[in-house]
Amino acid sequence: METWRWRSRDERAPVWPGHSWPLGASWSEEATNFAVYAPEATAMWVCVFDDDDRETSYQLTEHTLGIWHGAVPGLPLGTRYGLRAFGPWQPEQGLRFNPHKLLIDPYAKAVSGELVPGPAIYAHDLDNPERPSTADSAAAMPKSIVVRDEFDWGPGGDPPMRRRWRDSVIYELHVKGYTKLHQEIPEELRGTYAGLASPQVIDYLKELGVTAVELLPIHQFYSEPRLSGHGLVNYWGYNSLAFFAPHGAYSSAGDRGGQVREFKQMVKTFHEAGIEVILDVVYNHTAEGGADGPSLSFRGLDDRGFYKRVAVENEDEELPPHARFDDTYWDVTGCGNTVNAGNPQALRLILDSLRYWVNEMHVDGFRFDLLSALTRTGYSVDMSGHLLTTIGQDPALRHAKLIAEPWDASGDGYRVGEYPPPWVEWNDQFRDTMRDFWRGTSEGIRDVATRLAGSSDLYADDGRSPYASVNFVTAHDGFTLRDLVSYEHKHNEVNGEDNQDGTDDNRSQNCGIEGETDDPEIVALRQRIAANLMITLCLSNGVPMITAGDERGRTQRGNNNPYAQDNEISWVDWRPDDAWLGMWEMTRTALRIRRDHATLRQRHWFEGRPAITGGPKDLAWIHPDGREMTAEDWHDPALRVIGMFVSGDPIRSPGPRGEQMRDASFLIWFNGADVDREVRLPVNAWVQAGHVVISTDDKMRTGTSVRAGDAFLLRARSLVVLQED
Repeated sequence: METWRWRSRDERAPVWPGHSWPLGASWSEEATNFAVYAPEATAMWVCVFDDDDRETSYQLTEHTLGIWHGAVPGLPLGTRYGLRAFGPWQPEQGLRFNPHKLLIDPYAKAVSGELVPGPAIYAHDLDNPERPSTADSAAAMPKSIVVRDEFDWGPGGDPPMRRRWRDSVIYELHVKGYTKLHQEIPEELRGTYAGLASPQVIDYLKELGVTAVELLPIHQFYSEPRLSGHGLVNYWGYNSLAFFAPHGAYSSAGDRGGQVREFKQMVKTFHEAGIEVILDVVYNHTAEGGADGPSLSFRGLDDRGFYKRVAVENEDEELPPHARFDDTYWDVTGCGNTVNAGNPQALRLILDSLRYWVNEMHVDGFRFDLLSALTRTGYSVDMSGHLLTTIGQDPALRHAKLIAEPWDASGDGYRVGEYPPPWVEWNDQFRDTMRDFWRGTSEGIRDVATRLAGSSDLYADDGRSPYASVNFVTAHDGFTLRDLVSYEHKHNEVNGEDNQDGTDDNRSQNCGIEGETDDPEIVALRQRIAANLMITLCLSNGVPMITAGDERGRTQRGNNNPYAQDNEISWVDWRPDDAWLGMWEMTRTALRIRRDHATLRQRHWFEGRPAITGGPKDLAWIHPDGREMTAEDWHDPALRVIGMFVSGDPIRSPGPRGEQMRDASFLIWFNGADVDREVRLPVNAWVQAGHVVISTDDKMRTGTSVRAGDAFLLRARSLVVLQED
């Protein structure tokens, strides 16, 4: 073991004993308290930088239960600082202390500056990884910021919105990419939190019918050195490092603490408009990557405790499933490391971060990236494990909106339908089923009907409701809706990976020509199929999630993995000349119908029988011949046309005082075949007459009247929504 001593620029700087709680930097006019968890470090220094980058070091002399702490008097708000940790260098044991490396405080509320790639940011010598690097990383490292932001949330304190799940419509967007090209927003605000909170955006989202924005990662993140070496950046942001700090590059107010206030103002503005804010959070791995990655924060403080490791006693021992042997790191995220949420301090940090964003930043919920990676006890996914249990018991978190991405990068991590209440889940089975149906490759109609009705096969058995299914047909990861009907193959050449990155299982179609075309028939077909997918998403039971720009025909030019494309490929194009303006109107209309009719957003499962004696079935499936589906029909692999009757007379879900609620009934016809098909309206006492409220069949226009027993020719690849008169 090698040891050495970092020479402070000013070893006489005074430090008071301070307190071991709260962790991070806590400012007061008298002194700033610093508390850092590093149980196996032998010494800890806080290094303060002035505007000329001169460094002054303060040794934290107190060590309580693994936490180094001390209070430095007289520091102003906005002070830039970092940490230097002393301790043993034994990488094979998970001990990677190197005081030559300036570290970001894991509890920093703001971070300033860019990460400069190069040998200095690595704790090990790149030429001899077994030896520690002696290069000082301070000039290459971002700095933590001392902040205390007192913010006026208004008379009501801006409590979280907490809209009911069944009334929610989620809109997934990227903070920078959504407004970067918006010509009606002042240039200095484009791509920022302030730009996102502009009246132009708020009015647009309200008119569309959005109730919640789900922001791609906004925790402070950094690009992988591999990307930086190719002149690229991690645009999506799934490479977090500081879990309490809003990403500084998205701030128009600067990154010396202004990002905190600007983020809060954005949340307040959304709440005033009745729109919730949900964060896509990445706690499963960090920007430090694999064992050969840089030392930026956790690796230099508690590498052994924070990252999940392979327990190998000897060279002949068999590695656990899906283990990637990388200097004892165990990786089920595909990003080089996996955060060990079973470690008490790592778990505490995740929970403290979540509480901070709820209590201090007033966000309404979280979507957890690769959640299965965090739910493991040992190597196995455990639905009663530490993280899920503690969140479920926490009074600040258990009522927040909790969305699971119910898989990780391993095979055994795929757990769609298995997360406990109150979790809801991204339902990729809805995505795949609807893509197959509308491209004409589904085998029959059984799976389609199950997904339309809320995926009871996944969520009914554990007491959850249909809204446990967050339905989507596209997301940030994959083709946009326009590209889904314009490309049969990915075109990721600009990513610099020889088109090997990104999934090949796109379940897409190009309607006859690969890529963009001026052929009016093909363009019309593409827009019709895209509208089918969007309307199906909006009117299915469950919670719809729309990807930003899909409602106006945004394209990524066939790139299904533009995570490193911080340019026009990824940004939303607001110009009207290339927009699919019909898609906008279809989406807005479908969401209005959903909002106005409780029939289409029910809390209880359909039972296929009357909600009251003598009434209509709450849900009935209609064969194109005008009769109810039979067991034989459900097993017909060639059937790709079906009618879905949903009764609102009454709906099964009771009113607020237990009263029966009555609403309109609907019959929705879906034709996923590539041929026209005559469909006949059933003759019964349920519905005698109705009219078209939305349609992708240009012969069945909005307002067209229909009566029981009528028949009409339903166009290939189209749908018609009928509402009773």
